Amino acid sequence: MSSEKLIYLDNNATTAVAPEVFEAMRPYLCEKYGNPGSIHTFGGSVMAEIETARARIAALIGATRRDIRDKFTEVIFTSCGTESDNTAVFSALRACPKRKKVVISAVEHPAILTLGKELEKRGYPVSYVPVDSKGRLDMERYEEMVDSETAVVSIMWANNETGNIYPIEKCAEIAHRYGALFHTDAVQAVGKIPCNVSDSEIDMLSLSGHKLHAPKGIGVLYVRRGVRFYPAQIGGHQERGRRAGTENVASIIALGKAAELAMKSIQDENTRVKALRDKLEQGICGSIPKAMVLGDPENRLPNTSLIGFEAVEGESILMMMDRLGICASSGSACTTGSLEPSHVLRAMGVPYTVAHGAIRFSLSTYNTEEEINFVIKEMPGIIAWLRKLSPFWKETPVS
Repeated sequence: MSSEKLIYLDNNATTAVAPEVFEAMRPYLCEKYGNPGSIHTFGGSVMAEIETARARIAALIGATRRDIRDKFTEVIFTSCGTESDNTAVFSALRACPKRKKVVISAVEHPAILTLGKELEKRGYPVSYVPVDSKGRLDMERYEEMVDSETAVVSIMWANNETGNIYPIEKCAEIAHRYGALFHTDAVQAVGKIPCNVSDSEIDMLSLSGHKLHAPKGIGVLYVRRGVRFYPAQIGGHQERGRRAGTENVASIIALGKAAELAMKSIQDENTRVKALRDKLEQGICGSIPKAMVLGDPENRLPNTSLIGFEAVEGESILMMMDRLGICASSGSACTTGSLEPSHVLRAMGVPYTVAHGAIRFSLSTYNTEEEINFVIKEMPGIIAWLRKLSPFWKETPVS
């Protein structure tokens, strides 16, 4: 890597732990290391800090309901978004034993999509809602798929590759019309756009700490009060018997602080960060032939841009970007020794020559205009060099 400074534009993969978050969690790794389930004050006093973190997360997602002890019991701490997703779906299936059908979108994160494939192997009928060329849900097909046999619907709030935001409130309403439970994987949405579960019919929601400047290894499952819930982990009394296992105290405290910071930064995310994203897109697409933004231009996350470069390999682009200290992600996945476009791009019907060269740029509030200017300056040279080596580009007239 020749660049002296790292330019990190892969925030949908993971984020840097915010300095304030690290400082908030540090005492619980060093001085305040007691078990919150202990009777003695040294350990037991930690529980009050966990409840403060729980309240901050509840505020971020609009989970306003409290129990008689003034606790935000709809928020359950887990290890990650994947655990939250799996727990939600399996709990819903147990809660509706007479129903077997599961409905998910064709562009879900593997935490849900792979689970759907596994459920099919176990005999559950799974329906996959298609998307159009912009990655938008086919709502007519969705309404046709949900019926009285459906136990649970799981539709992501925002897509991790395109950044598309989906009509979750409407999806939940349709699911309830047929008596099905509704879950949303909101891992990419929470902290970037306003998310308010109290204004919707969402039954369960998943989020992950490392997507909003908390550490890896901590997640949340929101379960609306009154929804029948079956825990995935059986053991101790932790999380009021809904998620056994000694609490990951330091990371819980960290996530609570990250939630507090996210509430303050959402406006910046949707103004300054969005403007940087738009400048990046305009700069790249305005200077590179056959470069195009993929996804819904009208309804997507303010930080996410998926750009397809025709006739070049995404992995090669990333390697050359890496030499300049620029971090991003490819729209392809390496499987069985060959590169194939992601399931999201395949579902959208993106031409292979474009999907193969798709790069996802995902910004955060830490990114600067200087960084974006550098990327805009360097990308044309990278693409031009790779196209010289591409047999596909030689056959493609430059417009």
